[in-house]
Amino acid sequence: MKIQQIFTPYAIGNCEIPNRLVVPAMVANMCPDGEATEQYIRYHEEKAKGGWGLIITEDYRVNEHAAGYPAVAGLWKEEQIPSHRRLTDAIHQHGAKIFCQIYHAGRQANRQVNGGMQPVSCSPIPCPWNKEIPRELTVSEIRQLVKDFGVTALNAKKAGFDGVEIHAAHGYLIHEFLSPNCNHRIDEYGGTYDNRMRFLREIFSEIRGQVGADYPVIIRFSAQENSEGGRGMCESRQMLRDMEEMGADAIHLSNGMYGVRSSLGIVASFFQHHGWNADFAAEAKRFLNIPVITVGRVSDPCMAEDIIASGKADFVAMGRASLADPHWPEKAANGRCNDIRQCIGCLQGCTASTYQGVPIYCMVNPELGHEYELDYSKAPALKKLYIVGAGIAGMEAARGAALRGHQVELFEKRNTVGGQFISASYPPYKGEFATYTAWLYREMMKHDNIHLHLNTELTAQMVRDGKPDKVILATGAAPVIPQVPGIQNENVVLAEDVLLGRSDTGMNVLVAGGGMVGSETAAYLGMQCKSKVTVIEMRDEIALDMEAGIRDDLKDCLNRCYVDILTKTSLAGVTAEGALLKRGDTVTLFPCDTVVLAIGTRAFCPLKEELDGICETVIVGDAVQARQAIQASREGFNAGYYA
Repeated sequence: MKIQQIFTPYAIGNCEIPNRLVVPAMVANMCPDGEATEQYIRYHEEKAKGGWGLIITEDYRVNEHAAGYPAVAGLWKEEQIPSHRRLTDAIHQHGAKIFCQIYHAGRQANRQVNGGMQPVSCSPIPCPWNKEIPRELTVSEIRQLVKDFGVTALNAKKAGFDGVEIHAAHGYLIHEFLSPNCNHRIDEYGGTYDNRMRFLREIFSEIRGQVGADYPVIIRFSAQENSEGGRGMCESRQMLRDMEEMGADAIHLSNGMYGVRSSLGIVASFFQHHGWNADFAAEAKRFLNIPVITVGRVSDPCMAEDIIASGKADFVAMGRASLADPHWPEKAANGRCNDIRQCIGCLQGCTASTYQGVPIYCMVNPELGHEYELDYSKAPALKKLYIVGAGIAGMEAARGAALRGHQVELFEKRNTVGGQFISASYPPYKGEFATYTAWLYREMMKHDNIHLHLNTELTAQMVRDGKPDKVILATGAAPVIPQVPGIQNENVVLAEDVLLGRSDTGMNVLVAGGGMVGSETAAYLGMQCKSKVTVIEMRDEIALDMEAGIRDDLKDCLNRCYVDILTKTSLAGVTAEGALLKRGDTVTLFPCDTVVLAIGTRAFCPLKEELDGICETVIVGDAVQARQAIQASREGFNAGYYA
């Protein structure tokens, strides 16, 4: 497919955007006092360098108590303007436009980051996300908030932003007023449709009065709430028409609200299909005469091109695609689509960081959030590095080192790269995980200072002979084998061997261990239409090592595959007839053909002691401690880059 439509200019109001590619607002947690830090500026500037036409910043709080996260930006006072002027200047020098999203978190505000203040909302309806009961706003407080939105918008204009986006989606304060589920008021701000719209109308009018008629003001809006009794597309159509009538210059159409189980697509995992929200944009395009921005798991240039060329939307927003590869547009424009580092929908960094209250990070892009301290210049002292293990930690170490000019010898005892991450792409819906290892391999092969040695197990003698300056140990982890009777029987196999097709399981299968690996292996077996698959877990919940939203999606998948789940149950032994299961003080025989071990892994680093006194060593990834892949990629890259 020829990719050209996404690179045509298009206007929002009187602001011409150089292309149709948008970075939507995403919480970055880099601005503790609301001011734009150097980290925050360089994080956004990297995207501008990469060719994104419009960058919409994270949700700027309209007052000091409006935040839902500990370090989101803000422009509620004039003293904050200079730092944000440095941000907009940095973006503009690369030809991109930048809009400021403004919001109040409402009942989704965080008491811990707002001076202990109780969250506020239109009504005292508990927040399904943080479970807090908000305080109902008085009419005078509502009117002050309207003014706060206006002040923040004006400050954004003074700071050089090209426009503002009103955040009226995802269950934040404005959305709460719009929602019949959240808004139970009986005054002029609740009840009827017009009353529920009043807060947004007043905010828009105040902002327009502050910034003027020619300044772009757009609205981010959820097409549906996906909750019982919540707003559906029927009422949303009328709201969208009214937003256009108010004078909105564009609609940024999202979906859902946080805390509602069926709307996890706000930040869609690998369980959600690509471009899932585009049809809602297409519906809005049928009756709106202003630009529509679609968003929702678009990462492929051909899909983005099709959305624009078919008229489903006027712009495509790609949040996590821009995190995975800030230079996505530039690569697509130059026919280098295979060089794009794809978002795989893992949520290990982009979502987890918001819960943790730390700066945003990404599993497949360990440089994310560190743009301000990386310069990729040649290291002052070039070194000869040996790296042991070509999993993602080892490959990232090789890539990071090569970028600084170091000479890299990468040793892998198997006949292929990828390590444990190879099997990660086999469970249902996770095929895209293979794109990360493939990208890493292609990137390594571009560097003539990386030499890959497959089928080669590094020894201490090889280190003595080769005399490297440093050895990076990325040897990963080994499976935990429980010491119970019968564990060496032929009917006991490893989860990795099952996923890679090296072991047959028969039709009646027990998976021992209900963490991420065990639960995903059970789903994999269930999708193969085994007659019976059962997973056991010692704790009272499965997959506790997964992001909560993905865990819920996985449990749905297991349910669809008729996989049985036994919690508070452990493996006590294995016989020829099946498994001995312990629950409380009772041990019973569970008949099965095969027991699949997925009890966990532990660090595997036998070379460390052998190399003591021979060469400087650094241990990274699971070789330090068995954890998630995101720690492996970050530690590996840092070990190579800072070698």
